[in-house]
Amino acid sequence: MSADYHVQDRVAVITLNNPPVNGLGLATRSAAVDGLRRAAADDGVVAIVITGAGKAFSGGADIREFNSPKALAEPTLHTLIRAVEASPKPVVAAIHGVCMGGGLELALGAHYRVALPGAQIALPEVKLGLLPGAGGTQRLPRVLGLETALDMIVTGKPVPSEKLAGTPLFDALLPAGSDPVAGAVAFAEAVAARRPLPQVRDLAVAHPDPAAFLAAARARVAQEAGPFPAPPACVEAVAAAVEMPFEDGLKFERERFLHLTTTTASKALRHAFFAERAAAKVPGLPADTPVRPVAAAAVVGAGTMGAGIATAFADAGIPVTLVETAQAALDKGLATVRRNYEGALARGRITAAQLEQRLALVGGTLDLAAIAHADLVVEAVFEDMEVKASVFRRLDAVMKPGAILASNTSTLDLDRIAACTARPQDVIGLHFFSPANVMKLLEIVRGAATAPDVLATALALAKKLRKTGVVAGVCDGFIGNRMIEQYLRQAGFLLDEGALPAQVDRAIEAFGFAMGPFRMADLAGNDIGWAIRKRRAAQQPGMAYSRTADLLCELGRFGQKTGAGWYDYRAGERTPQPSALVDEMVVRHSADLGIARRAIADEEIVERLVYALVNEGARILEEGIALRASDIDMVYLAGYGFPLVRGGPMFHADTVGLPAVLAAIERFASGYHGEAWRPAPLLALLAAQGKRFDA
Repeated sequence: MSADYHVQDRVAVITLNNPPVNGLGLATRSAAVDGLRRAAADDGVVAIVITGAGKAFSGGADIREFNSPKALAEPTLHTLIRAVEASPKPVVAAIHGVCMGGGLELALGAHYRVALPGAQIALPEVKLGLLPGAGGTQRLPRVLGLETALDMIVTGKPVPSEKLAGTPLFDALLPAGSDPVAGAVAFAEAVAARRPLPQVRDLAVAHPDPAAFLAAARARVAQEAGPFPAPPACVEAVAAAVEMPFEDGLKFERERFLHLTTTTASKALRHAFFAERAAAKVPGLPADTPVRPVAAAAVVGAGTMGAGIATAFADAGIPVTLVETAQAALDKGLATVRRNYEGALARGRITAAQLEQRLALVGGTLDLAAIAHADLVVEAVFEDMEVKASVFRRLDAVMKPGAILASNTSTLDLDRIAACTARPQDVIGLHFFSPANVMKLLEIVRGAATAPDVLATALALAKKLRKTGVVAGVCDGFIGNRMIEQYLRQAGFLLDEGALPAQVDRAIEAFGFAMGPFRMADLAGNDIGWAIRKRRAAQQPGMAYSRTADLLCELGRFGQKTGAGWYDYRAGERTPQPSALVDEMVVRHSADLGIARRAIADEEIVERLVYALVNEGARILEEGIALRASDIDMVYLAGYGFPLVRGGPMFHADTVGLPAVLAAIERFASGYHGEAWRPAPLLALLAAQGKRFDA
């Protein structure tokens, strides 16, 4: 967590050493400044090289210091960069691996920069709702030109160093595979006597018509940014590099940076950043827990979900076999996999060669015994306990010892499924979300008997599949679907009282959801929810629902797959159309219930839907089904289209204030089907104590 110092051939080498990406934490900044002073005082040193240990120059600010006093303690990153700029001896940045954020800003403060090919260059602060706050918006346009720099800053996307060769960003591109320190030391010796020392701040921002370009950029970025304030702020900060003296531009950048740190959007993005990393850490599961190899996989069930799961495995380079009971079903599943890849090819996401490579990884069979060699098998059959139990009994009989048996169940009791085998320790839930090859969430359900190495393997697999794995305990619906049930209950009750499907969807989509509850139900298939409600009625006969969804299903309106659901779907059109038939059904049902329909404000719709999630999330947290509130947020951000700008349901509740959330819930408890609004004890406790879920 520091910086190392040594002298090599009259060149002082300062090596940032703060694994894993040499974050510029306080100790590292302090040691680097000390190294600069030491080098300046040594008459035997003629130049200085700054580099990074391991596989990175620097990934920027140390995320472990976010929101702590250390982030602002002296020497700050600004102080370190000024010390580099002010060095009486030339400073050369030796860039390799990763050079991002504050790391790139530090390199821009050096007099010279040399880099290995393949180094990833970026200012990704916008992804945290911020802008580069240590001179990045002022210096990068001076070395890359206005257009390239603005694009990098507004998008945060990394660019390989070789694509930036020939610009003032790099004074030399070192040979691939060479030692960056040796190359930088040789370069430093060659420039040691040159004076004056070049500084990026002295360069002009190159562009033939900056005013016109910035005007167009402002309009474009404002439209693309939506509710996020950081991208437009980035444009204004870059404009300051053109329109203001350098020091004034730095001051402008800093003011905008500090303002952005106070916005809900930035707080939400930073919360999501940390939440995603926290989700991979399971208390009681050491980081060095061994994992089982997954060199070959199988998926039982070649429907849309099974085909999507198979696609996800092939995307990760894992050979996978689809299993079906009938040739027609298997052929259909394999055709779905091919369509997935043909779609990716058409969108330019893969090449024709990659399409063939990935298709070659996907096989099919009607013989369950043919997958006995697989290291992991995912059951993706119909959501029925007896059907799944039958599959697991057969898998137990044919799979090799040590194979992981995973269920894609979205609601059912994983422990009951595991009990159908003689190896419950090898059973785990891997709940993919549709389309499985696209959606980022993987809900990992840990059964009572699931072995630690099986859980560790599932977490590692999620990473390999490029998914966010979130661990859940066993209950009906786990985290996501248990909460969504309460959300959908309120959506139905809103219909009974006076709303129509399109109004409910519009209100929650205006709040920021990717899709409202009725559009979502049509996409998933209304018959799936119908089956769950029937099962729930047998298990918990006292739980009330609006009958509207059942009435819809009785009409055969199962959603997009039947061309009719809550909405009408016209052939060849993607946009659903409100259905007069459904609206009449909803109004008639209210009359049958004896309910005088009322006008319902969009604000009430949003509060009832979102707070239903929050209240059930609090129960899940209290019961230990979720390990932490941020895990619940990750489930909803990655799997259910909750608006990223709001950070997830639990973070949103913390932002609103738990006393205000509780007051709204208590108000709703006096209304229609108020029994659905019994406040979760944890919510009431935290509200009374003035605390937050994230505490």
